[in-house]
Amino acid sequence: MSRVLRFLPLAVLSLLLAVLAVVPAAAQDDDRSTVTVSGEGTATAQPDQAVVRFGVVTQAQAAEKARTQNATAAKKAMNAVRALDVPEEKMRMESLRLQPRYEYDDEDERTLVGYEATRQVVVELGRLEVLPQLVADVVESGANRLSNISYQLSDRTQFRNEALRKAARAARNKARLLAETLDAELGPVHAINEQSFDFVRPQVKTARAGMAKATSGAQADPEAYAAGEIEVSAQVQVVFNLAADQSQ
Repeated sequence: MSRVLRFLPLAVLSLLLAVLAVVPAAAQDDDRSTVTVSGEGTATAQPDQAVVRFGVVTQAQAAEKARTQNATAAKKAMNAVRALDVPEEKMRMESLRLQPRYEYDDEDERTLVGYEATRQVVVELGRLEVLPQLVADVVESGANRLSNISYQLSDRTQFRNEALRKAARAARNKARLLAETLDAELGPVHAINEQSFDFVRPQVKTARAGMAKATSGAQADPEAYAAGEIEVSAQVQVVFNLAADQSQ
């Protein structure tokens, strides 16, 4: 034993020997053969909620008149929503913008011709069967700009879990294929990482807003607001150990 080790306290010497004994085992784990793969999974679901965003735009020569006309039109639109038994907490006015309006002549000189007031309204709808009627009613009551309609799920957990399970199974199948192709044997899971998770929501684009406005006097058409499906996707990365070759 060296002179340094001879004078070390017994507890310190025992700790040093334990560390030296662990290092080879850790190195052996680091040298273990692994295979790293990614897996993707998707699940589809029928939406059961919708968020409707629409605007009320009014114009007048005086700024105050544009604002008051806008408030009146917005109140009528909100009353139309209330008439469909939408809870008060599920609708809100997000913003009010008041700005001047100009006209330009041939010499590109502008003249103030009035003011424009724009108010944004958001409605969270839990009953999709009343969506066509809601859009028709608010347009008829004073809303003249339908921004968009986005569809959602009230409970995303079960579809998220389904997508994750499919992604994990896909990763295992891919790892098994690679191992078998290269004459290796797949061992237990070494590490799992969730890489991404996403909901792709169908939307009614603003192109249909013009149609809704043009047909506001007609009966609401449910087919114009078919929700389609929401696609839930997940991606995971899994590291598998490769079983040691027992023949060696």
